Amino acid sequence: MRKLARVTLVANAAVVAVGLVALMALPSAEGDESGDRRIPARAEPPGQGSPSAAEPPPFTATVESAREAGANELGLVPVIMYHRLLNKRIASIDRTPAQLRAELVRLAKAGYVPVTAAEFASGRIDIPAGAHPVVLTFDDGHPSHFALDDQGNPRNDTAVGIIYEVAAKYPDFRPVATFWVNRAPFGLPDRERQEAAVKWLVDHGFEVANHTYSHPDLRRLPTKKVAEQIVRQERLLKKLGAPPSRTLALPYGSRPRKGGTALAGKWDGTRYRFDAVFLAGAEPSVPPYAKSFDRSAIWRIQSNGKKGECRRWCSAYWLDWLDKHPDRRYTSDGDPEHISIPKRLRGNIISKAAKKVIAY
Repeated sequence: MRKLARVTLVANAAVVAVGLVALMALPSAEGDESGDRRIPARAEPPGQGSPSAAEPPPFTATVESAREAGANELGLVPVIMYHRLLNKRIASIDRTPAQLRAELVRLAKAGYVPVTAAEFASGRIDIPAGAHPVVLTFDDGHPSHFALDDQGNPRNDTAVGIIYEVAAKYPDFRPVATFWVNRAPFGLPDRERQEAAVKWLVDHGFEVANHTYSHPDLRRLPTKKVAEQIVRQERLLKKLGAPPSRTLALPYGSRPRKGGTALAGKWDGTRYRFDAVFLAGAEPSVPPYAKSFDRSAIWRIQSNGKKGECRRWCSAYWLDWLDKHPDRRYTSDGDPEHISIPKRLRGNIISKAAKKVIAY
């Protein structure tokens, strides 16, 4: 697949523009240190508990079932990047609630099932046979992403509220997403409300993870300052009750000069290590068991239409492209313990995953 270097620079420039606007309003918060809890495998909409019926036995894929599902677990996965939701957009990367709702409905109708960034990076993608994974990611922890109403439920006009609304209409559309936050998650000024927000999201299967403490351009910082930004945010997230971050989204999609610093490092006696680091554009990602996968620089797609530069690299373009090239899209075999692919792709898989392969 082509590497859109020029386009990525344009994508990052757009992210920089809106990020600088957002940072002007970013309140200060304090924090320090890192906890250990597993993200639930499934989430239920508010008011619903886990089903009382016993879980069905695990499904084991076969050559026949993989062929019937049209499985291609080396196909492309859209990792979609969202920023602010505003009723009237200000920056090009803003989306309206109606635009988010329409895109999620499109994904649900096309058979996409959300997984978190951490689940995607792990390579254990547990979705039904014939379905396609999509990773919904929200940067900066904006107030439009999550807020609770007086009854303690997500407000309808927030990203989480809209995700649950679509999941209620399309039951196969799993209500999960990843929120990469900075020092004041969701614009909440006090620690108590920040803790309540993080707890609600983590308890309902969402991922809340590291987007650095103050959202700087990491390429402009010395290595020690890069590590400080990451550790300070990780300590804050621990204090708020979040599990240790397994993923990091780079502010502006800008990689540190010493690239490995984003993936692992140490500052002030605290070490960090991520399973995956995500960029800000500009094409779908290959899955973690593909030879070309680089967990230090995972592609994302900006949610947007087809105007201007977006005519070739935003979500409307890529979702259309994947619809027209279904053989290039990740399609699940329904069995997270195996990797089912057409025989012609066998040479594209990493050697340590070879024993899990079902080729048909």
